[in-house]
Amino acid sequence: MGARVIAAASSAEKLAVAKAAGADELINYSETSLKDEIKRLTDGQGADVIYDPVGGDLFDQAIRAIAWNGRLLVVGFASGRIPELPVNLALLKGAAVVGVFWGSFAQRQPQDNAANFQQLFGWFAEGKLKPLVSQLYPLGNAAQAINDLGQRKAVGKVVVQVR
Repeated sequence: MGARVIAAASSAEKLAVAKAAGADELINYSETSLKDEIKRLTDGQGADVIYDPVGGDLFDQAIRAIAWNGRLLVVGFASGRIPELPVNLALLKGAAVVGVFWGSFAQRQPQDNAANFQQLFGWFAEGKLKPLVSQLYPLGNAAQAINDLGQRKAVGKVVVQVR
């Protein structure tokens, strides 16, 4: 879709999945500084867009690795810690920190949500999107599926089959 993608993950296994999905560069943030690696890979400029579903310490590094006029998309707090934003960094970088809360978006902007899904389904039909399902669980093992998610054992999506 035209972007240079720098994927970051906590393990080689997860990075291999990102590479197979088309990531151009990889960062193992359990072995190196996310901020320093983003800066290195962008010749000191920082990333134009950062998608952050983790929060916590990684958010703290991400806001310091954003480019001038960049956008940091706050998607969740999988780390468990909701970070505090040093707003001077957003000011100094002319950056935007954008909350991405799909539930509210879908409720407040249903037409835009439907248009987004139409686009996503189109990309799926064209083979541009290939969801990764790491494991299927029968309904009786739903608790195990939730546990595996909580223990960060899932690399892609976890599916609980109801039939």
